[in-house]
Amino acid sequence: MMKPSAVLHRTEQATYLGSSGNKNILMDNQPDDSIQSLVDRTKDYVETRIELVKLQAINKSADIFSSMASSLVTVVIMIFFFLLLNIGLALLLGELFGKAYYGFFTVAAIYLITGLLFKSFGNKWIKEPVSIMLIKKLFK
Repeated sequence: MMKPSAVLHRTEQATYLGSSGNKNILMDNQPDDSIQSLVDRTKDYVETRIELVKLQAINKSADIFSSMASSLVTVVIMIFFFLLLNIGLALLLGELFGKAYYGFFTVAAIYLITGLLFKSFGNKWIKEPVSIMLIKKLFK
């Protein structure tokens, strides 16, 4: 017959497999701890990846909007330049034709022709280049 002290119960064997300092390593909990550690690391990775994607999106958006703001300022300045240039041209043509309003009618006719050309070829001249520029900015 065996001594009662020589027989260890299953729970006692599983509870104290080894000891390092104050930590007790539990044999039954090792797979659970490994899985939990893997789940925790995966959660951390996913959260970090989501944060990275958000920051990259913010960076690209800021780049696009700053480019658009810069372009907008340039366009506004160019509009004022062309407006004043056209007024001057209309007054000059009006002087050549004898009446000021003839010059303004001539400039208006030039704009009518230009507008019809843009109506016909606008997609090719404006929409496609702007789309290409935005796509290049997004995938830069």
